[in-house]
Amino acid sequence: MSVVIPHSLLTDFDIQLFRAGKHFKLYEKLGNHQMTLDNQIGTHFAVWAPNAKQVAVIGNFNSWDKYTHQLSPRWDSSGIWEGFIPGVLKGELYKYALTTYYGEELEKGDPFANFWEVPPNTSSITWDLDYQWKDAAWLQSRKEKAGQAQPYAVYEVHMGSWKKVAADKSLSYTELADELVSYVQEMGFTHIEFMPVMEHPYFPSWGYQITGYFAPTSRFGTPQEFMQLIDAFHQAGIGVILDWVPSHFPEDKHGLGKFDGTALYEHEDPRKGFHPDWKSLIFNYGRNEVRSFLISNALFWLDKFHIDGLRVDAVASMLYLDYSREAGEWIPNEHGGNENYEAIKFIEDFNIAVYEHFPDAVTIAEESTAWSGVSRPTYAGGLGFGQKWMMGWMHDTLEFFKEDPINRKYHQGKITFSMVYGFSENFMLPLSHDEVVYGKGALIDRMPGDEWQRFANLRLLFGYMYTHPGTKLFFMGGEIGQTTEWSIERGVEWWLTQHATHKGVQTLVKDLNAYYKNTPALYDQQFEQSGFEWIEHQDNENSFIAYLRKGQAAHKAQVVVCNFTPITRIGFRIGVPNGGEWKEVMNTDAVKYNGSGVHNEGILTAEAIPWHGRAYSLLITFPPLGMVAFEEV
Repeated sequence: MSVVIPHSLLTDFDIQLFRAGKHFKLYEKLGNHQMTLDNQIGTHFAVWAPNAKQVAVIGNFNSWDKYTHQLSPRWDSSGIWEGFIPGVLKGELYKYALTTYYGEELEKGDPFANFWEVPPNTSSITWDLDYQWKDAAWLQSRKEKAGQAQPYAVYEVHMGSWKKVAADKSLSYTELADELVSYVQEMGFTHIEFMPVMEHPYFPSWGYQITGYFAPTSRFGTPQEFMQLIDAFHQAGIGVILDWVPSHFPEDKHGLGKFDGTALYEHEDPRKGFHPDWKSLIFNYGRNEVRSFLISNALFWLDKFHIDGLRVDAVASMLYLDYSREAGEWIPNEHGGNENYEAIKFIEDFNIAVYEHFPDAVTIAEESTAWSGVSRPTYAGGLGFGQKWMMGWMHDTLEFFKEDPINRKYHQGKITFSMVYGFSENFMLPLSHDEVVYGKGALIDRMPGDEWQRFANLRLLFGYMYTHPGTKLFFMGGEIGQTTEWSIERGVEWWLTQHATHKGVQTLVKDLNAYYKNTPALYDQQFEQSGFEWIEHQDNENSFIAYLRKGQAAHKAQVVVCNFTPITRIGFRIGVPNGGEWKEVMNTDAVKYNGSGVHNEGILTAEAIPWHGRAYSLLITFPPLGMVAFEEV
């Protein structure tokens, strides 16, 4: 006999918003919620399953019997089943037992569950999100800085493999709150970006195949312990960005796929609903209830977990109907084109909702094509993201650095081309996990020459990156010059820092973070053409480039020179914006970085000798395979 008490947390207005694709706080209404009703303590359950014939809650509290706690469908044909079960408290295992109209019996995890069993187990767990936050000062500072130019030096981390306790054991959320927070703070990064932390059944998917969109993975602890980790970052002055995956989800039987026996969350036609690369299902962006689910999920992390931003994965796969498909494998839109209008509208709605509710947060698109206006406001015809990964810069730069220095003069265009389109978007420069997997090797493997030259090249790459317009992203291990591809089994090879070569790279990255954060000319106009000016970019024979980074008038400009050859140049003249005294403020060849120590001592005086089209010039010493930056005294 069922002991479910009919009760609803949803109002008629909730249902209207849900059906219109405009309910952005569904997590407050659907899923499990502990409450007291008629003086009885228990849990309210609500799930969307419009095509189910029967829905029951099964769990360890009823011996997993589908007849004991049957939910009732709402009268309004919304497809939501709900009810209150007395005596079900926090920490109970449960699933939804659904009977389809075809008589099929399904057992599904709760799409809105905040906590799940540790995989490979697949039950949801009744839970709350009670937590006493201590990051009020951080949130107030974030609010005050909203809309202002600010540095983003992002450290990308796969939580399960940053530091391995053993081959099959990762650090917990609590341990990361101690070790990872202190490391990121010491290194001077402004933000950390976590690869997907949402619950996922298959660890080697890196988190990109999600079954529990509203739950941090239980592999490392409870939701409250994840909150504690975020809180610790905020108290240390570090922002937290999460990877978010609204592009696809796996077919696991306990997940969203064929949730009520039909294609509920995914598009029914495999030409729009199945991703050939990832063998996973694609959300039906044209279905309003699905849009409410996804946008609610985005706001959930910003709201309940105080997240500072979302990096949206695989945006290109959403925008194009023919993404990774051959002719005949995709359906053109109503105008015969390959743009996915439904996905475009969803992305716009998502960005509008995020910035309306959290104007001090940021959304970042991983988008690899030339789609126009990805990081432009929706009211100006853009998709509305705050920033976009600059994949072209990453590809061209790594290709250039692979070249032997003797041949680089023939490939100068690869290192200068980014400035042709460098301000068409608000770009983030990514050296991400994607560049150190699938046989690509570690970053150091791309660098030519003997050991000294390889590390000098790597330091030069990082110096160039930090002085190039745009925000920055480093994948873990890159900052120590890791020598092998990233592996979730091994984690970062921290023992390498015992060697001077690797310790030098790590020290440089720490100093580059400080240089970037403390030099407004490097970030004040990092998305504006007015913040950058070439000094020289066509001297292929000498294989060097020089450029000016500028902030507002009150901020000192930076003259940056990069030498892509292993030749030391003494008495090398470069044009500067004006006369006066200058000093060297950054040099990737410094001895403390394990460089050769070629540098410019003391104060340099600009002479009234025209050079590079400028009235004044400096005579400098140019280190081999080095980046040097100068600032007016």
